Amino acid sequence: MTGALDADQHRPALARRGDTCWRTAQAGRVSFIANAANYFAAVKEAIASAQTAVYLIGWDFDLRIRLRPDEPDPDIPDELRHFLSWVVEEKPALEIYILQWDGAMLLNIARQIAPFVMLKASRKSKIHFRLDSEHPAGACHHQKIAVIDDSIAFCGGIDMTTGRWDTAEHLPQDERRKSPDGTLLGPWHDVTMAVDGDAARALGELARKRWHRATGANLPVPQRSRDVWPETLPVSCRDVEVGIARTMPRGGTSDGAEEIERLWLAAIEEARHTIYIENQFLAASVIGRALEARLAEADGPDVVIVVPKSAESWIESEVMDSARAFVVAGLRKADKHKRLGVYYPVNAEEEEVYVHAKVLVVDDWLIRIGSSNVSNRSMRLDSECDLVVEAGDRADVRKAITEFRDDLLAEHLGKRRAEIAGEIKAAGGRLLSAVEAMRKNAGQPTLHHLQPRELNDVEIALVESRLFDPERPAHPEGRAKHFIKRVLNRYRSEATVAGAVAGTAAIGAALLMAWRSRSGR
Repeated sequence: MTGALDADQHRPALARRGDTCWRTAQAGRVSFIANAANYFAAVKEAIASAQTAVYLIGWDFDLRIRLRPDEPDPDIPDELRHFLSWVVEEKPALEIYILQWDGAMLLNIARQIAPFVMLKASRKSKIHFRLDSEHPAGACHHQKIAVIDDSIAFCGGIDMTTGRWDTAEHLPQDERRKSPDGTLLGPWHDVTMAVDGDAARALGELARKRWHRATGANLPVPQRSRDVWPETLPVSCRDVEVGIARTMPRGGTSDGAEEIERLWLAAIEEARHTIYIENQFLAASVIGRALEARLAEADGPDVVIVVPKSAESWIESEVMDSARAFVVAGLRKADKHKRLGVYYPVNAEEEEVYVHAKVLVVDDWLIRIGSSNVSNRSMRLDSECDLVVEAGDRADVRKAITEFRDDLLAEHLGKRRAEIAGEIKAAGGRLLSAVEAMRKNAGQPTLHHLQPRELNDVEIALVESRLFDPERPAHPEGRAKHFIKRVLNRYRSEATVAGAVAGTAAIGAALLMAWRSRSGR
């Protein structure tokens, strides 16, 4: 899709402070970054240039990971723990603050406790690690933010933890994807964004607010910004307004925030030609209904969605794949005009490429990159942070948005960006038609159709109860009772009730235990 297709260009600004965004701020430079190989290289270079303060806010951290397994520098440690210790040794005034969700620490305590203890013991006055437990029952801290000297900030879907590093090629059996314990991990696709200027300072303020909420302590504000933009980090666009949208759960003294949900709905409503989504999940009922409404329109936009073939863990598969099947069934039913494509990527050896990215591109006009999944909990319950850029009448920004979307499709389809753009032009601007024309046979990277999945009564009840993907804080026992009631209501004969109860009890008990320890990703 080119800028010419949207010749009118007159659209309302969707990033509205206090509504769809917490804050809007100017960035002199913005970079759209695909895959952790590029992100880890950039954030390592930026942290190495830090002088005052580094904030690392995340769902999970694994201090044993290597940041540059592709090109390690013999003069700079590459393992995250040793790298951070080296940086504070080199920079006497530098302080590093790491905030992690407490649930992720409990989930992985065996692998995490020793590295964190050693880190604090070796540099306890310079590196500060805290756990964030300030969230309602069942919620998690899910933001993924890195801020360096309030001069550059990264915000997106990539955690500094095991299994994230990969390149755009997603090579089969890539030895560089080995975990710290030597396990060879599969291909992983992810996306983040980098900003500088006032936008970076705003994210620094957000990080300090998160730290204060979790710990009660106030962090010092860097007194003067420095240019620490990595030399190797390409600039996607310059001098643009960046919207910062959040989800914050209600509770205690917090009124909460649902800016991300409102931004999603406003962007979907404003789409004219194309809605392109990459997301780990596709389970939020409110987003599903909004997309259904657009698909039902005779002249609505193409909707192209890229998701993983299945969720990563068994608990996520039981819960989120069922919810996704429910949403996708609704989308396909609404797709009377054949404008929907739901796909999952594979590499050249047909290995599934796990999609962890959280991206929304509307036409050639808006891009949203962040931590929020298309799930009920990301819209209302977990803490999330997304960034949005709107092109307005800026042809250069429209070009940057289009090129990044085409880069993502080129990665998934094993093509060059120019080939993607050419095929879309040949299809008269129809993104779905272009994707269908470019999908390949086995032996090359491609996108496969996500196959329909029939849900049984227990799975439907699980989705409808929102037991493990809630919108609001609630006692899990109450949701479990609601789930069981829905299962029983779905069974028609007494002969099946006993089996339903037994199956429900087994599934519910196992999932409930897992859910209590693993409520975010």
